[in-house]
Amino acid sequence: MPSATLTTAVFQLESLISSISPETDDAPTPCSEWVVRDLVDHVLHTTAGLTQMVKGEEVDWSAPVEHHDDSLAEFRQRGAALLAAADDAQLGLPAAELAVHTWDLATALGQGTDDLDPAVAEVGHAFMLENLGPEQRQGAFDPEKPAPEGANAYERLAAFAGRSVTRD
Repeated sequence: MPSATLTTAVFQLESLISSISPETDDAPTPCSEWVVRDLVDHVLHTTAGLTQMVKGEEVDWSAPVEHHDDSLAEFRQRGAALLAAADDAQLGLPAAELAVHTWDLATALGQGTDDLDPAVAEVGHAFMLENLGPEQRQGAFDPEKPAPEGANAYERLAAFAGRSVTRD
């Protein structure tokens, strides 16, 4: 049975994906090489990989990322599969991945993260603090950056993941 935290993580990200419009599809993201469409394709790819991982299956993280025209329907399907496969013992990495990309997408869409459930980012941050040393960052995350004063849980996590976080 999935944890309430993972369920919240999936539904928060789903809500953000549902707010994407043709006008925002090409908007820049905090991930300098990606626009919103690319970020969402990565999220879909990662969610499928996380599902395989929690099932104990081999995951090819280097497999090409596919584009999906109906990203919301695809995320609903992949999010449901992740929730069906995961349990509390497997919460850390999925929470970290989903929370970081929730911040990325919210930032790209001009939405804040103050109203999101901080538990998701806190669980993800705790996992990353314990498991993400300099060697593990290679190719996935930039070096940690400082979080601004008053940063919320998502902003602290994003800064730890190497994102440049500003607070308005």
